[in-house]
Amino acid sequence: MLRSIQASLRRSTCAATSSTHPLLRRRGYSSESAPERKVAVLGAAGGIGQPLALLMKLNPLVSSLSLYDIAGTPGVAADVSHINTRSEVVGYMGEDQLGKALEGCDLVIIPAGVPRKPGMTRDDLFNINAGIVKSLATAIAKYCPHALVNMISNPVNSTVPIAAEVFKKAGTYDEKKLFGVTMLDVVRAKTFYAGKAKVPVEGVNVPVVGGHAGITILPLFSQATPKANLSDEDIKALTKRTQDGGTEVVEAKAGKGSATLSMAYAGAIFADACLKGLNGVPDVIECSFVQSSITELPFFASKVKLGKNGVEEVLDLGPLSDYEKQGLESLMPELKSSIEKGIKFANQS
Repeated sequence: MLRSIQASLRRSTCAATSSTHPLLRRRGYSSESAPERKVAVLGAAGGIGQPLALLMKLNPLVSSLSLYDIAGTPGVAADVSHINTRSEVVGYMGEDQLGKALEGCDLVIIPAGVPRKPGMTRDDLFNINAGIVKSLATAIAKYCPHALVNMISNPVNSTVPIAAEVFKKAGTYDEKKLFGVTMLDVVRAKTFYAGKAKVPVEGVNVPVVGGHAGITILPLFSQATPKANLSDEDIKALTKRTQDGGTEVVEAKAGKGSATLSMAYAGAIFADACLKGLNGVPDVIECSFVQSSITELPFFASKVKLGKNGVEEVLDLGPLSDYEKQGLESLMPELKSSIEKGIKFANQS
């Protein structure tokens, strides 16, 4: 079971290269040959943080796993530390221990904050999570300014710009090292497409662009592989289900949680891709919300080539169907507003 989970972590999710380079899918490192890599999970005692900590403990590319939260981390760390895999685990609790948690990190993953509940939009989370992200980003700028940062905390369309502004103020901003994790949109698009097209999900690739909330999520099913002859109605239904995937889970859990498990999986997949890039594995391409010039907006999700410094290249959107062009036009005002909201918040104090 462990090997199958680790194989899943090594399998590319968004990239066309995952189907064209099968050796990359199987390629891993023994603990003897892999570089030392310290990874921190901020919010490790939460609903996403705990399963994410487990999945990162299973990743052979991680040598040191730092688990931080404002409460509950010693227990999570003790539990996870008993797993017989490479990484050493240390738990840190409370703001006075945040610096130690971050020192020397190569990668920081941030699932901290409150989850979405029935009836809430991602914007409803803003006032709470924005402050949390601003505080954590300030600490990252001080204690590990060169680390890659994977932002999971919602609303990602705003929290990534917040972090960027904090880093700019601190003089540490590197646009190549800040990522909004939109991988769950890709994971859902792949799953839903495979089910409708009746093809094995392992071989499916679907780029998802735009942002990470509602209509800003734009799956490009016209570029999906393998190709399937789906009707326009099918594509519209798949698009809406991908956009509403988070709400589907929130409603199914009936007030008792959000998409914590699938988000942890998606977060682990993207973190693995970042670590591969850092370690020099070639042709690692995943979708992420990053600083971008492929549209008029300063941040945008699209396929990104990952390397030793983070973002090596932000890839163009490629050919879009008429339906996707309409979706792109429709999402821009909302995404623009969310980005500006984050920037404004970060600069208020």
